[in-house]
Amino acid sequence: MTTAAPRPRILVTRAIFPEVAQRLSEHFEVESNVADEDWSREELLRRLQGKTGVLTFGLERIDADLLAQCPDLRVCANMTVGYNNFDLAAMSAAGVLGTNAPDVLTETTADFGFALLLATARRITESEHFLRAGKWNRWHYQMFSGAEVHGTTLGIIGMGRIGQAIARRAAFGFGMQVVYHNRSRLDATLEADCRARYVGKDELLKTADHVMLVVPYSKESHHTMGAPELALMKPTATLINIARGGIVDDAALAAALRAGRIAAAGLDVFEGEPVVHPDLLACSNVVLTPHIASATVTTRRAMAMLAVDNLIGYLVHGQAVTPLNAATLAPRSVV
Repeated sequence: MTTAAPRPRILVTRAIFPEVAQRLSEHFEVESNVADEDWSREELLRRLQGKTGVLTFGLERIDADLLAQCPDLRVCANMTVGYNNFDLAAMSAAGVLGTNAPDVLTETTADFGFALLLATARRITESEHFLRAGKWNRWHYQMFSGAEVHGTTLGIIGMGRIGQAIARRAAFGFGMQVVYHNRSRLDATLEADCRARYVGKDELLKTADHVMLVVPYSKESHHTMGAPELALMKPTATLINIARGGIVDDAALAAALRAGRIAAAGLDVFEGEPVVHPDLLACSNVVLTPHIASATVTTRRAMAMLAVDNLIGYLVHGQAVTPLNAATLAPRSVV
């Protein structure tokens, strides 16, 4: 009588939808963080022992030190599209596949980016706080006058899928002129689809009425927006960051907001989040949200299911759906 091979062991590092956990359990032995605790690095290492795969959420640092202490690990599946928590070079050298969750959150994130732009330009958060504090007792012709959105110029830095989706909303929905800057220029067909025009970064900052950041985080993109870049913007302009914390120098931004060098900012991501720079918290002309750009039930479930598809695809069928470093894996990783 043949004994069935033991099923791969999987770690899920945060709480997740019950149906996602159920689907994982059909293929793997699963250890889940049902209590949604914030594990220390030491606790994460302890729980990864003997695990073949891990479903991560974009915060767990997967680097050479961790990989050396987790020799059974074969695949790390991020639920997020971003993967700056992965040291891909170290993972490839250790024969560990990394995957992410692109595409499924594009439209939802673009919706939120535009919502954050509107809230920032039209001073929605600031005016709501005013109302809730009981300060609204009369009308004034300049009360919470904000910036126009329709017919103005939107500058997008980072023109991937999400940037293109934002450009379409701006051009077709709000009649905006769209300029963009990217590491490489889009082909003419994509530019036409988005009604977007490629410009240099400095020109974008000088001419845009609203600047939207949608660039992936890397060492090269760290502080893409610092004091020198903020100084190029119009004093009437707004800055929106739905990319990653670290793309903006938060201290420099707070100083620019206090001094009126730009009119307002909308931020969904922060350096060192969930900690927010205290100078930003003290500014009334900034809209702050807790990294929720992809936060709809439908989208978050789709993100989680894609991470599961990657774990099942790689460990059961030999090929992940959205691999990041398959071409550079060391030979030992072959399933």
